[in-house]
Amino acid sequence: MADSDITDGKAISEDSSHVVSRDIRIFDTTLRDGEQSPGASMNLAEKLEVAQLLAEMGVDIIEAGFPIASPGDFEAVRQIAQTVRGSTICGLARCNDKDIDAAWEAVKHAPQARIHVFLATSAIHREFKLRMTPEEILERAIAGVKRAASYCDDIEFSPEDACRTEYDFLCRVVEAAIDAGATTVNIPDTVGYATPIEIYDRFKMLRDRVPNIDRAILSTHCHDDLGLAVANSLSAVAAGAGQIECTINGIGERAGNAALEEVVMAMKTRNDYYRCGTRIDSTRLVPASRLVCKTTGIHVQRNKAIVGKNAFAHESGIHQDGMLKERSTYEIMRPEEVGFSKTDLVLGKHSGRAALADRAKTLGFTLTSEQLQRVFEQFKILADKKKEIYDGDIIALVQHQIIGTVEEQWSLIDYEVRSGKDHHPSVKLTLKHGETEYSESVQQGDGPIDAAFWAVEKIVGIEFVCKDFRVRSATLGRDAIGEVNLEVEHEGKSYRGVGVSTDSVESTILAMLNAINRIIAEKASR
Repeated sequence: MADSDITDGKAISEDSSHVVSRDIRIFDTTLRDGEQSPGASMNLAEKLEVAQLLAEMGVDIIEAGFPIASPGDFEAVRQIAQTVRGSTICGLARCNDKDIDAAWEAVKHAPQARIHVFLATSAIHREFKLRMTPEEILERAIAGVKRAASYCDDIEFSPEDACRTEYDFLCRVVEAAIDAGATTVNIPDTVGYATPIEIYDRFKMLRDRVPNIDRAILSTHCHDDLGLAVANSLSAVAAGAGQIECTINGIGERAGNAALEEVVMAMKTRNDYYRCGTRIDSTRLVPASRLVCKTTGIHVQRNKAIVGKNAFAHESGIHQDGMLKERSTYEIMRPEEVGFSKTDLVLGKHSGRAALADRAKTLGFTLTSEQLQRVFEQFKILADKKKEIYDGDIIALVQHQIIGTVEEQWSLIDYEVRSGKDHHPSVKLTLKHGETEYSESVQQGDGPIDAAFWAVEKIVGIEFVCKDFRVRSATLGRDAIGEVNLEVEHEGKSYRGVGVSTDSVESTILAMLNAINRIIAEKASR
């Protein structure tokens, strides 16, 4: 690619209608790097659901996992490769034979398969992690790429910690990897240390100095330790990168990765500058964000760019006045472009199933008849408690009803709590299992929530340790619906649970039962 094909740090002021846009490949690693976020692990059904949505929204390459890491990871990658269509399915491997063989076995049934091999190259990794010389690194990289290339034609090579690797050695490794069969070379900022200018210089250097660079696509994979992942990824594109590696909501190791929704909308909104585009259907960004929130339990902050609740909200009187006169005064994107609705339809107790289903679909959820019925029943209960039902209430209800597809073994029938400054907390709890109801009264614990934990444990006969307990408001106001997210540990394994109600004690009990039902389902599957 000629230097004239990319921006050189200057905004384009001339008419860009005659400029042909470059296509940038989107490499999504939500299911691999994103799932490495603490507490973000997904089960097989959830991974398949996320992978299917990624393919439908136009992701070019889906890195489905690290097959050698565990039997579960291998099976997830294998099933995604067998069932998901429309995207290249990629498996990660270190530069050793067992990893590469496992990766191929997992992805070989995909119509478009890729093996992604990596090996650290920076001086600090060579000395302290690998204890290998530069020549040994070079030899291992070549052998790894060649073995992967013996299985398929689409091979990606990543020199791990490339942004702290010496220029000369990085050029040697990249050139050798391409000669060995790499069709994509990824330059990862593994620890999020680089700045946009440094990224630009490094990519431009590779394009200028590596003689066979035109035989491979340059890719960028940036971490967000300094909050620069998106800026660095876009800087790499400006310097000639043809692929961006990113995740939904920017989840990933430590501070996360570049957020897919942000890099996509930056290039779309500022096409006059970057002169680049993707094949992503941007109207699916908000549904994708919500799906990943649901499956991982990691929620985005309200002011998150593109997909946050406040991304298209205006409270200031000055802003509201400007918006009423001309929307572009304070919005550089239309909310409809990313999957938000431009209006907030208020639902109440007189609304029917059709209105609820339509609103849920507008918010990014397509419900089955059974799911709609469950959501509608809870909706009616909530509508009797609240004067108005807002979008946040609907989202919380839908996510609670469809999360995880776990069978409801234990359900809540009734509860009664008593607590006070000078009284021991007590809970009378009635649960249902099958057609049988079980009741227990408990007078112990530090408060009504703790007492509820004891009561649930006594009835179901399953002991667990609460490792994380989070309560958040789904909407505003004193009658806001509350969502409880739990992480419990049972027999050395972690399980998530979620519950929603206007009553924090009830939502806590529902979250505990959701976690217990997951424990039972997981044991049954074993």
